[in-house]
Amino acid sequence: MQTSLAILGSTGSIGTNVLDLVARYPERFRVTALAAGRNAALLAEQVRRFRPELVAVADAAVARELAERLGPAQRPEVLVGEAGRLAAATHPAAQSVLVSVVGSLGLCPTLAAIGAGKRILLANKETLVAGGELVMTAAAQAGVEIIPVDSEHSAIFQCLRGEAGRGIRRLLLTASGGPFRGMSRAELAGASVAAALNHPRWRMGRKVTIDSATLMNKALEIIEAHWLFAMPPAQIDVIVHPQSIVHSLVECIDGSVLAQLGVTDMRLPILYALAYPERMTGPLPALDLVQVGSLSFEAPDNETFPSLNYAKQAITIGGTMPAVLNAANEVAVERFLAGEVPLLSIFETVARVMERHQVVPHPDLESILDADAWARSEALHP
Repeated sequence: MQTSLAILGSTGSIGTNVLDLVARYPERFRVTALAAGRNAALLAEQVRRFRPELVAVADAAVARELAERLGPAQRPEVLVGEAGRLAAATHPAAQSVLVSVVGSLGLCPTLAAIGAGKRILLANKETLVAGGELVMTAAAQAGVEIIPVDSEHSAIFQCLRGEAGRGIRRLLLTASGGPFRGMSRAELAGASVAAALNHPRWRMGRKVTIDSATLMNKALEIIEAHWLFAMPPAQIDVIVHPQSIVHSLVECIDGSVLAQLGVTDMRLPILYALAYPERMTGPLPALDLVQVGSLSFEAPDNETFPSLNYAKQAITIGGTMPAVLNAANEVAVERFLAGEVPLLSIFETVARVMERHQVVPHPDLESILDADAWARSEALHP
């Protein structure tokens, strides 16, 4: 049976990996809608190859460039901005919507897709960070499945199959440690953008790679795991695992620890999500533990990298605080990548904005978007 997909973020690292799998298994998957940002050249190649019925891009200038690259014969319907992303997320022919846009842009399209009854394949952690209560409530009311795509949450999702929630003591998210593992705060003060982007294990987009360098990606994953698996923050921990072979673990109340292991390739959790509840024969080699040789684990350095503390504080406070954490981080990361501020200012910005925020409990979408906008403005003003 063939599954039809809408892919939000088709030109990013997750989106291109999804399309690699679609190309390998055309009898199982087809593309009905694509949403991308500004990479018109790559998007044009994707349109020619996968023939979507609808394409969404960032703005009118990108739409014009895409039209020029494609010509009238190959051109699908092209929409722009938020309206385009919403149209792609709710495309009538799409059965599953894979959300892999960067940042909080994923929230509104995800809610729209849930409202349209689509299965959600979630590779955008910020959606649940900013609007977890809203999204999970909407999904439960609509009877919509949310299948995690991030390797860590996919690992937990797989380990929890067949396990009763009351039998779980802790969720353990693994972290590679990023390019600055083992460094002191003083050493981080002069860290360059190039060094921060030089991840030792994964090849990801620029924003996610910086989040990995600051451990903010794990902070966001703690909040995402809280909503996906209905676990309190006190029962979600992070351990550093430099080999990135164990993708995450579940500790049971009897002392057993369940783990999901695999090669370091995002196509593994992506294919699992695409085919769920089946398992398909994939294109990747089996993990060779003899060749790996050994696996090591260590505690995170929460003093040098305080992101994990911010996450647990934000989810404990609740309401709009996680959305504020996320928005402040997005602005701080953008400024670091632009060379405007040093790496350590990311931590300082997040802490400052969180401290100034007046929390709205149990927020609706408007309150979340207002908090997001406030935090972005506040992050620009020391």
